[in-house]
Amino acid sequence: MEIFWTSLSGIKSGSHNLIGHTSIWMFFIYGLAVVIMEPIHNLIADQNWFLRGCVWASVIFVIEFTTGGILRLFQIEPWHYTGEFSIMGLIRIDYAPAWFAVGLLFERIHTLLLNYNIGLK
Repeated sequence: MEIFWTSLSGIKSGSHNLIGHTSIWMFFIYGLAVVIMEPIHNLIADQNWFLRGCVWASVIFVIEFTTGGILRLFQIEPWHYTGEFSIMGLIRIDYAPAWFAVGLLFERIHTLLLNYNIGLK
């Protein structure tokens, strides 16, 4: 999904090559996110979709800010956000709607995988 997102961002600058990118560090961060998000999913599964989306956006911001800050301590910076909505280059508040939607999408994928007995139960 990240490679898809970064490839689309090139269109804003006039490139239609759709070249996306990521960092190998992101695999570890996404793996960590799964471990963190699974128990949260179990806690909020019965809540309404709006509350769940807000929780997911918040959790993703916390994970992104924390892991980005830790990596920065070691002079590793797989991403650096700019613009007026950027906080320390680690998160962008204007991404909240995207993270809201991504969290709800991940819930759907999680449910689909469970229905096919794939992944954690």
